[in-house]
Amino acid sequence: MASTLETLKLEAEKVATKAHAPYSNFSVGAAVLSKIGQIYTGCNVENISSGLTVCAERNAIGRAVAEEGSSFEIVEIFVTNKNSEGKTVHCSPCGACRQVMAEFSKAETVVHYCGDSDLITTDMNALLPDSFTF
Repeated sequence: MASTLETLKLEAEKVATKAHAPYSNFSVGAAVLSKIGQIYTGCNVENISSGLTVCAERNAIGRAVAEEGSSFEIVEIFVTNKNSEGKTVHCSPCGACRQVMAEFSKAETVVHYCGDSDLITTDMNALLPDSFTF
């Protein structure tokens, strides 16, 4: 049986192939494991007006909230990518995604993303220390 990490990686890679990235040719996929054990995926969806582009992480989180409601909580997330040459490159979640992830995470939520030559695994607190809250 596949580990949670392997399953999240596979799901993120699969959804990355569905990304709408005609401008950057940079496809991103995210797979989120919720507290109730469900996996939700999302890919980046670019727009010619680049400010309207939505990242994979936020699409996956939006899908999860649509299914579980605002009580949704991230336990673990895996983010992957492919550039125009089909290679995976270093790419950590952007600032907007980090803040949205923090909204649905605990400090110890596990975050995986691609480094230069290997996988980087960290937690939400290290990824976005002192995140904005009311």
